[in-house]
Amino acid sequence: MRIPFLKISLLVLLAGTACAGAATADALAETGGVASTPVTAIKKVALATWFGPGFYGQTTACGQTLTPAVVGVANRTLPCGTLVKFGYKGRAVTIPVIDRGPYAHNGAQWDLTTEAAHVLGMADTARLHTRIVGSVPNAPTLGLPPASAAPPEAASLVTTGGAPAA
Repeated sequence: MRIPFLKISLLVLLAGTACAGAATADALAETGGVASTPVTAIKKVALATWFGPGFYGQTTACGQTLTPAVVGVANRTLPCGTLVKFGYKGRAVTIPVIDRGPYAHNGAQWDLTTEAAHVLGMADTARLHTRIVGSVPNAPTLGLPPASAAPPEAASLVTTGGAPAA
């Protein structure tokens, strides 16, 4: 007896869905009923702008006071504290999301602070290599450089040349 291809396809689809549901139930049981979403390291090239002088002294969407020393990035959708590694012309820096934006309407996905753009050697709108590498809790000191009075865990978020800050 021959079983039509469509019936086999449906049986395989139903079996796969049932197995996925069982795996999800097991995962939820292991985490106390809380669904965890791991951060995926997505690599891509994206357009970035930078902002700064006109916004100094204002509070970011994530609660930091913007100063010339703050190293951070604005993104419309990523949660505050998401760590993003940027690469540009042989330089690299890992910085936290501290604000919402960009709002330049030029297709940019990222809006770096003045100091973040300076660390990368970026003078104008540019295409940067990007990768989400993790997250840290949001705090008012997020994005401050190591020389500031910030706690060590917040200050160590800024890295250059691909090596962690000491």
